[in-house]
Amino acid sequence: MLLLVLVAFVAGIVTALSPCVLPVLPVVLATGTSGGRRRPYAVIAGLVTSFTVFTLAATALLSALGLPDDFLRNVAIGVVALVGLSLVWPRLGYLLERPFARLGRRAPGDAGNGFLLGASLGLVYTPCAGPVIAAVAAVAATRGVSLEAVVVTAAYALGSGVILLALALLGRRGFALPRVRRAAPLVRRALGVAVVAVAVLMALGVDTTLRTRVPDYTRALQRLETSAAANDEIDGLLGPRSRASGADAQLATGALDDFGPAPEFEGISSWLNSDPLTMAGLRGRVVVLDFWTYSCINCLRTLPYLKRWDEAYRDDGLVLVGVHTPEFAFERERSNVAAAVRRLGLRYPVALDPEYGTWEAWGNRYWPAKYFVDRTGRVRFAHFGEGDYEENEEVIRELLAEEDLPGPVSDSVTAPVPGQDTETPETYLGYQRIDRFSGSPIRQDREASYAFPAFLPPNGLAYSGRMTVEGERIVAGADARVRLNYRAGLVNLVLGGKGSVEVLVDGRRVKTVDVLRDDIYALASFEGAAKDRLLELRFTPGVTAYAFTFG
Repeated sequence: MLLLVLVAFVAGIVTALSPCVLPVLPVVLATGTSGGRRRPYAVIAGLVTSFTVFTLAATALLSALGLPDDFLRNVAIGVVALVGLSLVWPRLGYLLERPFARLGRRAPGDAGNGFLLGASLGLVYTPCAGPVIAAVAAVAATRGVSLEAVVVTAAYALGSGVILLALALLGRRGFALPRVRRAAPLVRRALGVAVVAVAVLMALGVDTTLRTRVPDYTRALQRLETSAAANDEIDGLLGPRSRASGADAQLATGALDDFGPAPEFEGISSWLNSDPLTMAGLRGRVVVLDFWTYSCINCLRTLPYLKRWDEAYRDDGLVLVGVHTPEFAFERERSNVAAAVRRLGLRYPVALDPEYGTWEAWGNRYWPAKYFVDRTGRVRFAHFGEGDYEENEEVIRELLAEEDLPGPVSDSVTAPVPGQDTETPETYLGYQRIDRFSGSPIRQDREASYAFPAFLPPNGLAYSGRMTVEGERIVAGADARVRLNYRAGLVNLVLGGKGSVEVLVDGRRVKTVDVLRDDIYALASFEGAAKDRLLELRFTPGVTAYAFTFG
């Protein structure tokens, strides 16, 4: 626990030094232009408090009040705008500070509205949280807020707070210089204009574009959050999955470990290929639980092996259950999943887990993930990602422990193999997870015109024409185009709606993809070593696109 707190604190410091802090930087620097000496401390205290509270409880709070997901962000943007306006027009600032003066019986300009400003910054700052806080927030949302979660989140916020406080005090010190002080009204108004501009840009979603276009010079430092030590500590908060995450190492010793009783299916909305199942009812059978989603290319590449195991060992006591937990909204639709199951030829039971009930019950964090349960209902092994199929099959055979089992079958499977020298990572098109974006600023949730940049860096993504950029996808309008400078042998794209997509690679037309349903589509495939290529896609209006995957 102490190690995780330390990691969170350092991660908070790194985040405050990263490009993610740029949208709040003018506001932090402006805190020194007015108010008493305590105001910068009040601002940072407000930021730390609101970041901690809303990271852990925002989802539950918004749900209880029936408010939209972006309500708190919009409130925060409004507060930031008011603060900027109060710097431009001091009379407005005085009026805003009077309620706090009455409450605290102190002169206007002290800590009261500083804390409010900090609280609004905490809401704006929340999306900067890294893997450690994301994992803690997931635990809090599904299992309740624990003391450990509060301490870790507060440590992260304090780490950022230390850096931001230093910046605020630095700004105050600079404002105290005689030359600057003589121009105080002008400097204050200039900062006010900058703060209002930040609020406007945030309202337009340009802060998202800024974060993706500025080089992330702290990426190497951020690896601390994904280190083995940090993951072990996070696993300690996640419960049943924690020991299973190290299960791969057990295979080398020739002995399977015991990770405790298998959690029950939770929150399953529907079953395909089967009546409803329970882990209790499956006692006496060996169970392989596969967490997957039908537009995940890594998941799809494992299916030929799962199907072969099901065929080979079903009569010997193996029950393979696919738990379909959606990544995108369209994957929540039962009809879409049912169509994919038929199309993929899956005969084993598939449980639909649209609200992540079973995912959270198992403490899972990956697509694909396989958990192996023995005949007594104990979890004995786990494997995450692709590969190691022969070893996984050996686990099944050992758990079945039947004398007359057929021979191993994994080596008979012919399935796509991911490229070994693929360099371009999975690339999302919606603004919530977009990265390496170039070109026109993104306009969130409304149709706008975009233009390609003159230069597209390696792994860079750009838009052109009319389109709507939503949280997890883009919706094509007139003359909508996408360019991606990628390095891989195979490129796929999750598409939806109805229409077509013309595919060009290095300026040469490769194919036209007919989009008939929400699914993953292969765009281009090249044999041999992966090389840098420029992909351009030309959409008919109404087609939606979610994420590129590579192989």
